[in-house]
Amino acid sequence: MPNDLAPGLPWPLGAHRIDNGVNFALFSAHAERVELCLFDESGQTEIARHDLPAYTDQVWHGLLPDAGPGLLYGYRVHGPFAPEQGHRFNPNKLLLDPYARDLAGDFQWNDAHYGYPVKTEDADLDFDERDNAAFLPKCRVVDDNFNWQGDQRPAIADADSVIYELHVKGFTQLHPDVPEDKRGTYAGLAEPVVIDYLKELGVTAVELLPVHYFVDEPELAARGLHNYWGYNSIGFFAPMDRYGAGGPAQFKTMVRALHAAGIEVILDVVYNHTAEGDQFGPTLSFRGIDNLSYYHLHPQEPRYYLNHSGCGNALDASHPRVTQMIMDSLRYWASEMRVDGFRFDLATTLTRGGRGFDARAPFLNAVRQEPLLAGLKLIAEPWDVGMGGYQVGQFPPGWSEWNDQFRDTSRQFWLHQNAGPAEFAPVLAGSGDLFWHDGRAPQASVNAVTTHDGYTLHDLVTYADKHNDANGHGNTDGHDHNLSINAGVEGETDDPQINDLRSRLKRNLLATIVFSLGMPMVLAGDEMGHSQGGNNNAYCQDNETTWLDWSNADTGLQAFTRRLIALRRKHPALRSARWFTGDDNGGGARDVIWYNRHGTERTVDEWETPGNQCLGMLLKPVPEAATLLILFNAETDCVDYAMPNGRWIALIDTANPSAFEENADDVGTIEDQHYNLAARSLALFRLVADN
Repeated sequence: MPNDLAPGLPWPLGAHRIDNGVNFALFSAHAERVELCLFDESGQTEIARHDLPAYTDQVWHGLLPDAGPGLLYGYRVHGPFAPEQGHRFNPNKLLLDPYARDLAGDFQWNDAHYGYPVKTEDADLDFDERDNAAFLPKCRVVDDNFNWQGDQRPAIADADSVIYELHVKGFTQLHPDVPEDKRGTYAGLAEPVVIDYLKELGVTAVELLPVHYFVDEPELAARGLHNYWGYNSIGFFAPMDRYGAGGPAQFKTMVRALHAAGIEVILDVVYNHTAEGDQFGPTLSFRGIDNLSYYHLHPQEPRYYLNHSGCGNALDASHPRVTQMIMDSLRYWASEMRVDGFRFDLATTLTRGGRGFDARAPFLNAVRQEPLLAGLKLIAEPWDVGMGGYQVGQFPPGWSEWNDQFRDTSRQFWLHQNAGPAEFAPVLAGSGDLFWHDGRAPQASVNAVTTHDGYTLHDLVTYADKHNDANGHGNTDGHDHNLSINAGVEGETDDPQINDLRSRLKRNLLATIVFSLGMPMVLAGDEMGHSQGGNNNAYCQDNETTWLDWSNADTGLQAFTRRLIALRRKHPALRSARWFTGDDNGGGARDVIWYNRHGTERTVDEWETPGNQCLGMLLKPVPEAATLLILFNAETDCVDYAMPNGRWIALIDTANPSAFEENADDVGTIEDQHYNLAARSLALFRLVADN
């Protein structure tokens, strides 16, 4: 076929409208030839095929005249098929452009996606000649023009932030007040009734589970299931079309609406691996473009992939072009899509070179130097499954991290009473033993008790054992170390005493998240009592198991959560940007004092003596702010607390949530300098006047 392409430019990578045509640029260091395949509007008929005519600095490129937005395309890349050397080129496989900003058509699982004809022990060494184009979505050239209508980032300070982790589809799929055609979509999340709910709840940011284009794993597709969470990316620039057609525009509209309400948008991003899996996985993009460059391969046997992610492969972010792709993706979502931050799934994988975790890895250095990311929230999940993968507290300045020590210690203190004040106090104070270094602030710790991965808050106090049979793995999947309880009965019960205890424990854990030093994160649905029936690994449950049931929401718990967040917003002592030292706060008072039940400061012996599950925490980190006192009682009996000197007003008590009006300023004055704190409960007080 004659080649009608001009040489074009080797940058930017991807497909971009320039002058009177579209410039195509694709990195491949080891390819011998690259074909650009064009398709009709249906995406099913190939109408032209052109060689990219130029090759500059390992980039194949060409300019297609008289082309523009809406054009559908894919690539076929020629090169050596030598798996033993790390090469898996196969021009029979149509490939997605790693930089595609939109994908058109449905992905369909078919054996033609595989690079080998029949799966055997050494199948990946065999070359397959089947064409997969009919079963692959096509890349679509986009028009980036969008009317942002004066959009401004909310730019919420870390210390003032309250993150709300949610799933785009699951949040609105059952919402009765969202128009039916918008439920489960980006547009649904932009509906006024949804945004009003978020504002009233008081959260400052939504953290969206992955919205980069992803595909279902073949074993799920074979069983009629879907990857609900979305941690199986294959396109790092394209928004997932399950949550709304129309390309990037609907996503941008959602961001614009949330920003107008003062709510930030954080994306959960999965740059650690791709949907191509191990050596037996499909050839969809990176594997067929330049397998040796994109992936961590076994140094002695490059036929095999290093599986730091636990998902079959790991992207090699130490390679300059892979770092570039990740950074280009972040820049795109930060600038063109205007998101406000990123949570990096299995972030340790992105720091790996030849020596494991490296705090000065190319990726981390690139992020630190990128002005477009300055001021955005960067949150690491600081572990992966590879050797040396657990790196909590080791990320550099500018990063926050999911803090599993906060999660586990909070669960142990409240649910099992096997973590005492000596273990609990440090996590209340921001886990400085982990994060207080290199000038990092307390908000380096992202404090959560539950996330998408694991039990919901309701299930955490309702099930002692996981119930994952619906996933189809014989209940062998999901974590076994959950630190959960059932309070006496496995599953739901009508027993009022058990339900009262469960409700109180949920309130305790929510209050611990919101009142602790650091950046709080609440799992969407926890404030309304959402249950997954004890499933702690609902990754493939795209159904009523995971969709929030708004019609049966626990309105009392919702009101309580609103009250907690409002108190945090009102009182600077609950959102300090400085570490607690126990020293003078600059105004003649100590920023934190730890009390015993007798109203005096805890002694060294009391810290070291086990078996005491009660604790007082007095806070005045800012001189001009109100002094607050939080009393914790994880014991099974009530505790008569002697209050520190002063006149105190109760603001909240998890054992008596109905004692306050949601918008009230206080519950009542403590008259006799004593407070009888119920078993397994928490109370917050404000100092009105010194004695």
